[in-house]
Amino acid sequence: MQQKIFKGNKVEYYCAALALQGVSNFFKANLFEYFKYDIEAFWNCTKSDMEDFCKKFPDVRVSRTFFSKKKEINPALECENAHKKGYKILTFDDDLYPDLLREIPDFPLALYYKGELSDVNFKKTLAVVGSRKASTNAKESLASIISQMQNTDVTIVSGLAWGIDARAHECAIKNNLPTIAVIGSGLDFEYPSSNKHLYREILDGAGVIFSEYSPGTPPVSYNFPARNRIVTGLSYGTLVAEAALKSGAMISANLTLEQNRELMCIPGLISNPNCEGIYHLIKNGASVITSAEDIFECLNWNFEQNDKKTELSDTEKNVFDTIQIEPQNFDSLSSKLNIPDDELMVCLTGMELKGLIKQINTKYYISN
Repeated sequence: MQQKIFKGNKVEYYCAALALQGVSNFFKANLFEYFKYDIEAFWNCTKSDMEDFCKKFPDVRVSRTFFSKKKEINPALECENAHKKGYKILTFDDDLYPDLLREIPDFPLALYYKGELSDVNFKKTLAVVGSRKASTNAKESLASIISQMQNTDVTIVSGLAWGIDARAHECAIKNNLPTIAVIGSGLDFEYPSSNKHLYREILDGAGVIFSEYSPGTPPVSYNFPARNRIVTGLSYGTLVAEAALKSGAMISANLTLEQNRELMCIPGLISNPNCEGIYHLIKNGASVITSAEDIFECLNWNFEQNDKKTELSDTEKNVFDTIQIEPQNFDSLSSKLNIPDDELMVCLTGMELKGLIKQINTKYYISN
């Protein structure tokens, strides 16, 4: 029986290609390349075309479900559903499609998105990944580093998950940096529910949310490793803020190396199991990051440091330096610095009002 040829517009073909879930992204990218990036030819691929593809791309494993899944998809309906949901679509042949993303071997043929692409800077992108159960130390270290990039043109890229991802987006927003979230579900899912406010804050500010999943696609676990390749693929380098040896952050770290991008790590407490992956990566060549300046140096970006400590009095500098080494409570600060209690209280209150420090469970921490 002769295969039915669908005739539609380009956007409909791209929406249909995104609906081909369960078909290898690497296979889709190579088949798209075989057809010289012609999405109509890709969608109307015949079994004869596939035989020729196998000869020319012998190292690419052909998806057995490609033809059967295509039969289940109506390109026009996929496109209509996306428009009804308010999705925008960025296709591979669009001039705004990020050049970095074109370079990865399993690039997405298109991406659904919300937000304004003009709000983000694809020329200076930094991926931030890490543990969902991040420690206070990791969150504060990341916040300190991102705060040093305040008002620059760096775009922070992450996955809108719990822990480090959420912290990265929050700090980007707070420090007037554009941010990109790549999610593992349809854009109509604000997942996880605890991050609903963050989803909306990203769109209200200078931010974009990307997804390669069709409307109604739930956030199932196997979507997230595929999502990670886009987070790292969009970025010139990846900063790992905390990672157990077996974790999604380690998957992202390996993807970063496979994509020939810069891998960087924030060192953490050696007693923390979530830092085992960090030290494994450092031992194997990842760059150690303790400041934004380190990141700019690794990526050969221009950087003007904004050092808050230069604005402080001598007493405030002493307090800042002491807390920076390790969080302290009031009594330990008073004892170590030999400052009268009333003077120290005034000092700490002033530093909190300036946003330099904050108090958590009776201890003072460096703020972001």
